Amino acid sequence: MASVTLYTTDRCPYCVQAKKLLDKRGVAYEEINLARDPDGRSELVAKTGMMTFPQVLVGDELIGGYTETAAADKSGRLQELLAA
Repeated sequence: MASVTLYTTDRCPYCVQAKKLLDKRGVAYEEINLARDPDGRSELVAKTGMMTFPQVLVGDELIGGYTETAAADKSGRLQELLAA
């Protein structure tokens, strides 16, 4: 199964929703909370060009925020990426 990285921050309802979705699907992920890890911000920008939260990466592929992750889950794309 591909590795999943979830960039989050504190007090972010979409971050909570993204974690719930991944947990519900039994997807293990590494959470990088940018409120507690200032170096993670530069890592996020370098990997994705984004500064919005949450951001979900499967391997090196950016899925996007919660809305995009939920859409990928619904379409089956998330499972395909995880299996690759």
